[in-house]
Amino acid sequence: MRSVSIIGVGTTDFGVLPDMGLKSLASLACNRAIVDSGMDRKEIEAFFLGNYIGGILEGQETLAPVTACELGLSKTVGCAKVEGACCSAGIALRMGYLLIASGVHDFVLVGGVERMSGASTAKNTEALAAGMDKDMEGYTGLTFPGYFGLVANRYMHEYGGTVEQMGMVAVKNRSNAVKNPRARFRKETTLEEVLNSRLITDPLKLFDCCPIADGGAAAVLCPTEIAHNFTDKPIEIMGSGHGLGHNTSYAMDGPSCTCTVYAAKEAFDRARIEPSDVDVAEIHDCFTIAEIVDSEDIGFFARGKGGPAVEEGLTQVDGRIPINTSGGLLSKGHPVGATGLGQVYELVRQLRGEHENQVKDAEIGLAMNLGASGLVSTVTILRRD
Repeated sequence: MRSVSIIGVGTTDFGVLPDMGLKSLASLACNRAIVDSGMDRKEIEAFFLGNYIGGILEGQETLAPVTACELGLSKTVGCAKVEGACCSAGIALRMGYLLIASGVHDFVLVGGVERMSGASTAKNTEALAAGMDKDMEGYTGLTFPGYFGLVANRYMHEYGGTVEQMGMVAVKNRSNAVKNPRARFRKETTLEEVLNSRLITDPLKLFDCCPIADGGAAAVLCPTEIAHNFTDKPIEIMGSGHGLGHNTSYAMDGPSCTCTVYAAKEAFDRARIEPSDVDVAEIHDCFTIAEIVDSEDIGFFARGKGGPAVEEGLTQVDGRIPINTSGGLLSKGHPVGATGLGQVYELVRQLRGEHENQVKDAEIGLAMNLGASGLVSTVTILRRD
């Protein structure tokens, strides 16, 4: 397989963007990625666009071909919408990576987009719940906050984790977002504010939960061997993993999301490195407990040690493994179909040395994107060339 690199990235802000529809958000992010790459858009051979609930909330399907026409891509381009709940953009990236690595194409555009602010809380909740297995759990009324409340309670029961440790994740990520102009929430919070915020589902409070958002993100990929023809700062995709979890919470063996365990193992095996080699990570903190469990599933910390690691400051920007220096989903917001590539955008800026919360000498970054109730995960490992 050929080595693959990212030669361009683009994003919109994440937040409430009422004047932009799905096509506009996707086109803006993709145009910025193409311009950043320095290549001619007519050379793009395939386009994959992650989107989860555009059909439900906006009534728009065939979103990739519609966006491709708006972008002025060649009529020979193959394009498709990719859906994997909150993991949609991560899967879109992996599909582009595999097509280039296998030699089928040389230039692939990948993107992700979602618009959520135009719908009511009830409609968003209903749409998001479509990612669950309806026959097994969906019809019981389980929601994603409810699911992660179960995970949090199980984590505390098995490992002695605390609500204070979870709250510290929110405090850290809000602090990181202050400098990030792309984030929806850019105001610091305190642990007291987090713990005293409104209860959503025991033990998770309002500040333990990420906000919805509108947004788009994109990247342009090509073989590493020609990447320097377009940019002096290409970012190599060292490894890519894609894992499957469980379709019911009662089938899970503890609070771990096995899909992330499998995806991480595949990505690390391909990259031929260990978790300790990673310098900076953007991982799926849809809820504060998710960041803690993610960090253990990836292998950054042993079981039960992710919570204490936050408490000890190991995941701060200047810590042993900086996690979510962008502010994460908790602060940037979570436009579900775009989040995976939003993470990659932040890491590319880190590895280029251009980030607002720059990690010193960052060379290797990891993005981890989780979908639905632990059903699907992608892990992407990036390296500065």
